[in-house]
Amino acid sequence: MRLILIRHAESEGNAGNRFQGQRDYPLSPRGIAQAGQLAQRLRDRPMDHIYASPLTRANHTAEIVAELKGMAVSPLPEVMEYDFGDFSGMTWAEIHERHPDLALAHRNRGRSYAAWPGEEGREAFRERVCAALWALERGHERETVAVFTHGGVIGVFAQSVLGLSHEHRAPFTVDNTSIWEIEVRDGAGTLWTTNDTCHLLRDEG
Repeated sequence: MRLILIRHAESEGNAGNRFQGQRDYPLSPRGIAQAGQLAQRLRDRPMDHIYASPLTRANHTAEIVAELKGMAVSPLPEVMEYDFGDFSGMTWAEIHERHPDLALAHRNRGRSYAAWPGEEGREAFRERVCAALWALERGHERETVAVFTHGGVIGVFAQSVLGLSHEHRAPFTVDNTSIWEIEVRDGAGTLWTTNDTCHLLRDEG
């Protein structure tokens, strides 16, 4: 199976520098334009199936691509973003004001994640995401499958493919509308493409 993971286009939460988590935000005007550029990039790319996180920012990005390709989008709830609990929807400024020690721990970007009170939990997140994405091979063994999802989801699955610990920060960036391609065979993967946003270079590079 060729698995194509795609992060959603810019959302209103991204534009507002908010810690989104599972809080639902629509695409920003810039994000809608980005999704259109992504759709043009993928117009002629063979795909057998399109899945998406049910959160609006991912599902709308998928729908823009799917409409141009004449395809349908199937929901895949397991690839929703990490749940940050009560911190979801807060800006970094608000977190810094109310929880300065926690904000500093994350701003310093040490190797390990600082714990967010009320969060989903890194192990539970890894199990949720990886179980769903590895399982896609069973129904799409010889197909190309696109999954529109979120930065945290792509990061933790790429770590799984590379055999890296999910307890530490992923050593790569996951930009809006970035394309990640993984060849999945017999429950193992090869990462072929990372953070490809060439379709945005004309207007944003």
